[in-house]
Amino acid sequence: MASTSPCQLPASVAILGSTGSVGRQALEVAAYHHIPVDLISANASLSLLEEQVRAFHPRLCAVADERAAADLRTRIADTGTRVLAGQAGILAGIEETNAPVVVNSILGEAGLMPTLAVIDAGRRLALANKESLVVAGREVMRRASEKGVEILPVDSEHCAIFQCLQAGRKNEVRRLWLTASGGPFFGYSRERLSRVTRAETLAHPTWQMGAKITVDSATLMNKGFELIEAACLFGLPAEAVTVVVQRQSIIHSMVEYIDNTVIAQLSVPDMRDCVQYALTYPARAAGLTPPLDFFSLGSLTFDRPDGETFPLLPLAARAYALGGAVPAVLNAANEEAVAAFLADRLCLTDIFDVVCETVEAYSAAAAREATLEGILAVAHEARLAARSRAAARTN
Repeated sequence: MASTSPCQLPASVAILGSTGSVGRQALEVAAYHHIPVDLISANASLSLLEEQVRAFHPRLCAVADERAAADLRTRIADTGTRVLAGQAGILAGIEETNAPVVVNSILGEAGLMPTLAVIDAGRRLALANKESLVVAGREVMRRASEKGVEILPVDSEHCAIFQCLQAGRKNEVRRLWLTASGGPFFGYSRERLSRVTRAETLAHPTWQMGAKITVDSATLMNKGFELIEAACLFGLPAEAVTVVVQRQSIIHSMVEYIDNTVIAQLSVPDMRDCVQYALTYPARAAGLTPPLDFFSLGSLTFDRPDGETFPLLPLAARAYALGGAVPAVLNAANEEAVAAFLADRLCLTDIFDVVCETVEAYSAAAAREATLEGILAVAHEARLAARSRAAARTN
């Protein structure tokens, strides 16, 4: 049943990364509220893209893989959708779309330039690409401030913090409590982690996500990225963000104020809530997700994360404190290590070693980089080094 919510919905929406988990859920929200979809984009998922074009009739569809774009043009020649090709096509689509809100759910560093393009176009950014802030958070926030562009976080934790911050002023905030599910291996030792399989790693206990993010959740790298994202988005030092394991994934994050009051946001774990809030803010609308049933909930538990067994979480805080290109190096090394793990060339604990060794090797030089060009150049160099480290471990 469609929503009859009284709030002002956007005239249309653009969804980057429409074939991924968040992108598909964003399309669900758009369909539920009858929001027209003007632009979609993906890398190369042709069959799903064709289904989305025929279901949502977007004016524009950008495909990063140029051969896939050519194939899609043939497949949907009978529709009114225009296909744009390559990374340049995605940027051109952002410039051309008339959608006032753009959801960026592109995976990895590839989402950075689209994030900047959305900001430069002056559109509201519903941000699900955390790597934009990990790689170049200060540049992203600087441009958004100069352009007067709203960035509405779509990650469940940052969406929660954004909502909780409305209970007070920034100078009244003492601490952000960033919740974590703990992933599928909460409580494991390093030795036990070294023996887990790819299938076990991809079986997240709560959230349904893509393979790469699910691995990041298992290593707590995802939480490290979210710590950096929170510090950037909300203008706080990393030491003012504390990660707490909340296994039930019901409390999505909290804000502690100077009067010792803690404001928390609770809901069933479903990303559609976060996407919808970014589209309807500052109003709320009737949603797709079920209400929280406190009587069947039972108990909520809280634990400290194990930074010794899962070293990428404290490494992320250190990388943000060092600044410059160090967070970008962290992200690049992790992308390469996770790709090798998903290809069954590394074990899970090898990811820790490849990432830690790469960041250590590049920290001194990377911390001095201040320009976007310099940051991306160092990140590319670190990516190649991490790839070599991963290959050496395979052999």
